[in-house]
Amino acid sequence: MVSALIVAAGRGTRMGPDVDKLFLPLAGRPLVAHTWERFDRAGCVEEIVLVIRAGLESAFKEMAVEFGFKKPFRLAIGGAERQDSVWNGLAALGAATEIVAIQDGARPCTGEALIEATIAAAREVGAAVTAQRVVDTIKESSDGALVERTLERRRLWAVQTPQTFRVEVIRRALTAARARNLILTDDTAACELIGQAVRLVEATQPNPNATSPADLAFLEFQLARGAAENPALANHR
Repeated sequence: MVSALIVAAGRGTRMGPDVDKLFLPLAGRPLVAHTWERFDRAGCVEEIVLVIRAGLESAFKEMAVEFGFKKPFRLAIGGAERQDSVWNGLAALGAATEIVAIQDGARPCTGEALIEATIAAAREVGAAVTAQRVVDTIKESSDGALVERTLERRRLWAVQTPQTFRVEVIRRALTAARARNLILTDDTAACELIGQAVRLVEATQPNPNATSPADLAFLEFQLARGAAENPALANHR
């Protein structure tokens, strides 16, 4: 069985004080509802686990009813760090889950073909990460004031989600990170600790994450474009 694990326990402080970015209105519904819809509609996913903040259980159950989400879903409570939230989400997976696609709750434009590609890659090598080639020249600076060196752009990739794994692989990798008391912001970084190969799956379409107020207009544009290209999405809104 393939499950999606949507990490929706953070507030997103870069959006501003007292702003819960996951519930910001975007194209007629909360931002996180768009993300949930992508996986609810994906034929390759059979169940969904949402990792949320304590106290929001009713809000997410009501969201499922309001927007007509069909797939079985479970709720788990987030932890202090992202990797703790993922750990809690993994514990809530159905016993039959073999592959898990881990998704940022504030990344609402991910296409089904990309989800399918990461699942196929994870089946083959154990772990896969959505990524895009870095197109800007990247400089390294330890003090934030002076450039130390220029990194080789051709070797650099910016990673996104979904990050997809055989369940036993990500559990083993996060166990290693927890044993070393490491704090990781990227799930595939844990795979590096155990020598697990991670397949890059290139995202050829925009797959943005909402991190600041400036991102919202671009997300609205991408969602509108997706609805125009796929009438089924438009009808479901």
